[in-house]
Amino acid sequence: MKTITLFTSMLMSLLTLTAASVHAEPKGPPAPVVKEVMVDAPPARVWDAWTTTAGVKTFFAPGARIDLRIGGAYELYFVPTAPAGTRGSEGCKILSFLPRSMLSFSWNAPPKFPGLRGKKTWVVVELQPAGKGKTRVRVTHLGWKRGKNWHKVNAYFQRAWGVVTKRLQRRFKEGPVDWKKL
Repeated sequence: MKTITLFTSMLMSLLTLTAASVHAEPKGPPAPVVKEVMVDAPPARVWDAWTTTAGVKTFFAPGARIDLRIGGAYELYFVPTAPAGTRGSEGCKILSFLPRSMLSFSWNAPPKFPGLRGKKTWVVVELQPAGKGKTRVRVTHLGWKRGKNWHKVNAYFQRAWGVVTKRLQRRFKEGPVDWKKL
């Protein structure tokens, strides 16, 4: 009987610890978000898609303001008619670039995460020639902090960057996104 009681006590302790760990705050910051796709276009054309206002409107967002210089705007407006501050990546800036090979910019959480909206992360877009007329595109989203809400924003961008990279691929296969149909 003592063995069963001891076993039951140990099992209850283990279950209590397991339940507590399920609801515990994550210990560290989320891992970087990394998405990689092959695009049927040469690096120069893919570069223009990422670094010009006209280019990002073909796959990323229906509105934008891009000023390709260090400290220049990298603002995408996912809902151009929304009130200022809730349209998209307002206030985001270009951090660095190597023409036709790398672009980095600050990034913010979407409006549905108001507590983290003003805190910036950053994104690095790398372009690599991959044979005749093709480009390997790698998007890495970094700069995550500790905390449960940061993990939620990271999960949001795990999905969102997947959508963006797929749209980039489609943009060069089928043409620009028709934002009126979405």
